Amino acid sequence: MAVDESRSELRRRELVRVLLVEDCPDHAALISAKLKKATRLRAEITHVDRVSSGLERIADGSFDVVLLDFSLPDSFGIDTFRSVHEAAPRLPIIVLTSLDDNQLAVQAVREGAQDYLIKREADTRLLVRSILYAIERQTAEDALRDSEERYALAVRGANDGLWDWDLGADVVFYSPRWKSMLGFAVEDVGDSPREWIDRIHPDDRPPFRRHLDAHLAGASEQLEFEHRMRNASGEYLWVLARGVAVRDESGKPYRMAGSQTDITARKRAEHQLQHDALHDGLTGLANRVLFIDRLAFALADVQRRAAPHFSVLFFDLDRFKNVNDSLGHAVGDKLLLGISRRLEHFLRPGDTVARLGGDEFAILIHRVEDASGAIHVADRIQDILSMNFSIGGHDVMVTASIGIAHSSTGYTNPEEILRDADIAMYRAKAEGKARYEIFDRDMHQSAVALLKLETELRRSVHRGDFLMNYQPIVSLDRGRIVGFEGLVRWQHPERGIVTPANFIAIAEETGLIVPLGWWVLRESCNQTRLWQEQFPSEPPLWISVNMSGKLFLKSDMVDHLLGILEETGLEPRSLRLEVTENVVMDHADLAIRNLMELRALGIQLSIDDFGTGYSSLSYLQRFHYDELKIDRSFVSQLGSPGESRAIVETILNLANSLGIGVVAEGIETADQVDRLRQMQCPHGQGFWFSRPLTPPAAEELIASAPTW
Repeated sequence: MAVDESRSELRRRELVRVLLVEDCPDHAALISAKLKKATRLRAEITHVDRVSSGLERIADGSFDVVLLDFSLPDSFGIDTFRSVHEAAPRLPIIVLTSLDDNQLAVQAVREGAQDYLIKREADTRLLVRSILYAIERQTAEDALRDSEERYALAVRGANDGLWDWDLGADVVFYSPRWKSMLGFAVEDVGDSPREWIDRIHPDDRPPFRRHLDAHLAGASEQLEFEHRMRNASGEYLWVLARGVAVRDESGKPYRMAGSQTDITARKRAEHQLQHDALHDGLTGLANRVLFIDRLAFALADVQRRAAPHFSVLFFDLDRFKNVNDSLGHAVGDKLLLGISRRLEHFLRPGDTVARLGGDEFAILIHRVEDASGAIHVADRIQDILSMNFSIGGHDVMVTASIGIAHSSTGYTNPEEILRDADIAMYRAKAEGKARYEIFDRDMHQSAVALLKLETELRRSVHRGDFLMNYQPIVSLDRGRIVGFEGLVRWQHPERGIVTPANFIAIAEETGLIVPLGWWVLRESCNQTRLWQEQFPSEPPLWISVNMSGKLFLKSDMVDHLLGILEETGLEPRSLRLEVTENVVMDHADLAIRNLMELRALGIQLSIDDFGTGYSSLSYLQRFHYDELKIDRSFVSQLGSPGESRAIVETILNLANSLGIGVVAEGIETADQVDRLRQMQCPHGQGFWFSRPLTPPAAEELIASAPTW
């Protein structure tokens, strides 16, 4: 069984004793509740509200980990950590605070904190993971420290080689053990200092000379330097050289003697321990500690603009538990090994793959300016996993749910980007597994809210929880109302009136815009016909309705629209359909066919938000638009220095030359009205004339026959 899995199982069985130092009762209760509902550990929580009380408990009791707030009645900030760390230097401390301060976080981690968590971001999963990793890291550090002490004892008990250097004669006595340590016979080594100096590794020779010269100059009490020495076989071993200079009455050194100890075994052991502390015990891949470290370096390089952007892929094997349960953990471990080897084989040099624990992996992909490179890797991972793994007579195939986070999002610490990739991975699982999802900033905060809003929107579409508002469109020449734009509002049972900006995007994404859009058209056409009967004019009042691209591009759009006109009795010439430039441009052939049929019926087409898309003169002629609506962003800047006035004048001149009508949107001031009139803009709408009105309020406005 994998080392990480063994540790995880051990944590499930053993009680983890947690000291929670938190002065806010509500926060303490919330943190305790999160830990108590965790399935990966059993937590025994001791709560105190002051650092002084915490120090007393640490002295009296035995804890596995401390969760420490930085804002306490008797201590604040980094001093809080220092007081606890000094009292119990080997006790893992996780800072859990409301202080979202990057500098403070970096300082705390540098001084020994195992993690720095922000309360509002610390859900149960993050808390549990941080606690388990903190304990494991501390255990690894203790093991490394203990091992170094053991090796130090072993080295001191070994046979050391001795040397004695006559500085005046520049000759050195080397003991037989000194020579045999390097694989030489006694007669193979002379008495020159070069027998020693020339065998030092070229990279170690300059610093050795500096230490030696410093000691001879009296800058140190003794020489003590670890370096590599070339032996008789041409290989290098690690040695520790110690020595002390003997000085005359004037302080000038005339002799120096010392020892040489073979520390190769210790160096190898240190390297192995360091490797084990940074690598997964089962697969040999980087572990979470090493992955975070490399992620931190990559992030720092990006922040210094010393390297291109990078992506992080966090993935979890789908239904891996079924493999363990049905075929056993031995097969599961071999599967993890096989997956690891395949991942290592296909990754580029410099990229990092890590096993974070269980069946969770992460990959750091360098030099990707956008998510497309990470998407390619995600697809390759699925391809790799889809190939059979033959293990113990069993053919095993797996898939993965993959979350992608990209450094261009603007991260400040490596844990954040790994967390967000993890969040995206869970979104991929929720969307059906065996897929990838790319994290965006809104995902963490709004995923649940969007899901709830979508459910409520579906329910409201079926119930008809919507109403129409109407904003007048005014002839700027006569100052009279000539038509209205129909605008939908959602009557949310709890939130009240919701404007389109807060739900149309969801309706588009889910397809709910289709039934909602037909309802809006039917209501608008019916209301306009009633007003035409009540307030006859020539030409009659007309209605402008924004049509979604999903409706406009439907093959049966014209037939459906014709049915609405027949049902409501509205003349086709009284209806203007607003579509955006991009809808028409992206689907030119279908758009032209629908436009020709609409023109044949007498329905007019209005291009909404004109000037913000990418229409060309040739397309304006090709599509035969009836009206352009100048976007409010240009109208709002008419009185300000810049190009807006020139753009508006250009649009008006262009429309006039093509025989196309114009409506200026978003008029809010008398100055804007005056400027548009000076430019002979035919129509306008905006708050200066009226806000969107309910049907009764709009009826009152028509009856009052206002002029502007």
